[in-house]
Amino acid sequence: IPFFLHVDTGALHPRTMEIIDQAADMIEQGGIEAWSRVTTEEILGAEEAKQYTKSTDILEVWFDSGSTFWHVMRGTHNDMHHDQGPEADLYLEGHDQHRGWFHSSLLLASAIFGRAPYKGLLTHGFTVDGQGKKMSKSVGNTVAPQDVSNKMGAEIIRLWVAATDYSGDLGIDDKILARVVDSYRRIRNTLRFLLANVSDFDVTTDAVAYGDMLEIDQYALARAAQLQKEIIGHYQVYEFHPVVAKIQLFCSEDLGGFYLDVLTDRLYTSAPKSLARRSAQTALHQITHALLRWMAPFLSFTAEEAWKIFGNGETIFLEKFTDLPEGDEALLAKWTRLCEIRNVVNKDIENVRADGKLGSSLQAEITLSAQPEDLALLQSLADDLKFVFITSAANAVAGDALQTTVKVSENAKCERCWHYREDVGVNPEHPTLCGRCDSNLHGDGEVRTKA
Repeated sequence: IPFFLHVDTGALHPRTMEIIDQAADMIEQGGIEAWSRVTTEEILGAEEAKQYTKSTDILEVWFDSGSTFWHVMRGTHNDMHHDQGPEADLYLEGHDQHRGWFHSSLLLASAIFGRAPYKGLLTHGFTVDGQGKKMSKSVGNTVAPQDVSNKMGAEIIRLWVAATDYSGDLGIDDKILARVVDSYRRIRNTLRFLLANVSDFDVTTDAVAYGDMLEIDQYALARAAQLQKEIIGHYQVYEFHPVVAKIQLFCSEDLGGFYLDVLTDRLYTSAPKSLARRSAQTALHQITHALLRWMAPFLSFTAEEAWKIFGNGETIFLEKFTDLPEGDEALLAKWTRLCEIRNVVNKDIENVRADGKLGSSLQAEITLSAQPEDLALLQSLADDLKFVFITSAANAVAGDALQTTVKVSENAKCERCWHYREDVGVNPEHPTLCGRCDSNLHGDGEVRTKA
């Protein structure tokens, strides 16, 4: 500390502020040791040097780091109201800093401004190996981030960080990273499917109004809106691992396991510009917008790469969360129950397939018996019920419990949509096509209202 103290009174030299500037100039020219080498006589002159001693005190390191809110925030955030003092959104460090940097910053800011220099603190654990042991070179259980990046890409490190509950120690090893790679592929593959299926969709001319969309498309958007509320809530309190978990589940269950599975037939067999297909693409377009924004904070490169293909702005990082139509509780409840029923039906179909009697589920014709509440849901889908279960025929009847009767279709298979139907060959000019494919290709197209 560049102070000169009076030998009798201990008072600071009256030119202390000038001397501090002089010391700063010396250090700028000759490095930090320049001040250590200079003598009292060289700074004050021979006469004054007899009355003053050069301080050998150093600045306490926690005071030094604790004052960074003043130097750093005033340097980078010079538009702030300095009379109120600089304030960071977040101080981020390991849990050893509660008595360190967090504390010293709090003490200094409280002394100067009467309040903390941060809006929030985020404390994380330390990195350990897969067994929870502290990393050590001698043990040989260290993982170098650069090696992981070179081998798997930086996205995998980012996804590992986001997917890990940082409130405790953060485990990492090859097995953990392999699971992260699987998670990344699931999200990326979902994104690829979405992008591929909106490639011929122009939102300015092809979008379908929410009220005109098929019911399952309305549900998909309502489900995405429901999830987005949860995701934004997590982000606001710096909870990243639930966001990753919920996006993974959304991609694998809500989309891959249900919505996209049901949608494939409509996307690939309906007339290209039909309401049925454009309704599906409208939903996919909005879901893609939402998904890219959800994942951008942790899968930054992937989101930006996709945005260059899909988006219409310079970068996704200048975008805000998209507005999604929320639907109503009845719609969400109805389709949530239909998903549950579908899981039961899928198991029943799988049992028949395991016996070797059935190939794909499209070879099946099913009859569902159900109690009044479920029966009403199933019958409300009318002819579209079979598309939800991906069977060639589906019928709902009254019964005491939910039960599936699976029958192997005796009809011919349409070579275009792969459904087994009585009307395959109805048009002699196209003997291998069913009636609905013939209509979709050469006529007015089939009418779909629910799925």
